Amino acid sequence: MRHTWKGRAWGFLYGIVLTAFTAFVLLDTFVIPRSYAAVTDSTSESTQNVQSTATSTSSKTNSSSAVVTDTTYESDDAKITITTYREDDTNIYVADIQVTSVEALKAALAGNTYGRNVTAVTSSIASSNNAVLAINGDYYGARDSGYVVRNGTLYRSESAGDDQQDLVIYQDGSFDIVTEGSVSAETLVSNGAWQVFSFGPGLLEDGEITVDANTEVDKAKATNPRTAIGEISPLHYVLVVADGRTDESTGLSLYQMAEFLKSLGVQTAYNLDGGGSSTMYFNGSVINQPTTDGNRIKERKVSDIVYIA
Repeated sequence: MRHTWKGRAWGFLYGIVLTAFTAFVLLDTFVIPRSYAAVTDSTSESTQNVQSTATSTSSKTNSSSAVVTDTTYESDDAKITITTYREDDTNIYVADIQVTSVEALKAALAGNTYGRNVTAVTSSIASSNNAVLAINGDYYGARDSGYVVRNGTLYRSESAGDDQQDLVIYQDGSFDIVTEGSVSAETLVSNGAWQVFSFGPGLLEDGEITVDANTEVDKAKATNPRTAIGEISPLHYVLVVADGRTDESTGLSLYQMAEFLKSLGVQTAYNLDGGGSSTMYFNGSVINQPTTDGNRIKERKVSDIVYIA
C-alpha cells in the first residue's frame, strides 16, 4: 500500500511539473515578449548585425503637398490607388502603388523593437510611423528562425530550412523569390536587399503561377483571409488583402490569390501572414474586415507591417 501511495504521489507531482513546463513553453513561444534590439529612425549600414542596436533608413514623403481622397494618395514620392474587388465570394482590397524610390516601401516593427512576441495591431504600428498605407507583414516574431531584413538592416540570419521561400526586395526596386538553402541572409544584404520576408510561399514568378490548387500554409484551411505583395514592375507594386471567414466574405485559397494577382498584371508575388492578421490600413483607418479568432471583426496584434509614409 505504501509503495502504491508513493507511486501515485510521484505520478501526481510529475504531472504537475510537466503541465507547468508545457505552460511555460507555450507562454514563452506565443506570449512572453523578448526584446533583442531597438529600432531608431536614422541611416545605418545595411550590413549591421542583429547583436547591434538596429537602425532603419528613413525616406520622407512630402506629406504637406500630398493630395488625398478616400481612395487615392499622391505626393512627390508615391502614388496610391485603392480598389475593392469581388471575386470568388470574397472582398479583395488592392492598393496599386507607384513610387520614385524603393525606400518609400518601408517596413516597421511593433514597438520599434526587434524581438519575440513584441506585438501591436497593424493600425497602431502604422500610426506610430506616420504611414498613409500599411498591411501586416510576415509576423517574424512568432518564430525563432527565418531571415529578417528590414529597411536594409539584418536582424535575423537563422535559416528556417533549405526549402523556405523568402521574398527579397532589392534596392533597385526589383523582387525576387529565393530559398534560404540557396543563399545566406548576409549575402542577400551584401547584394542590396532592402527587405526580406520569410513566410510564403511565392505565388507568381515571371508572371506565372507557382502554386497549385492543393498548396497551403501548414494546416490552414483552403480558403482564408490573405495578405500578399506583388511587383508589376520595379517601383510599381500592389499590396493585396482578402477578407475571409465571414458570411459576407469566404476567403481565398493560395491558388485563387495567385490567379487574382496574375489578372492584375503582377509578375512576382508573395504570400504574407494571413488569417486573422490580414489587415489593410489607409489614410487613418482600417479599410477591410479583419477577423480575430475567426468570429470577431477585430484587428489581431502582429509583429510587423509593410507601409508607405
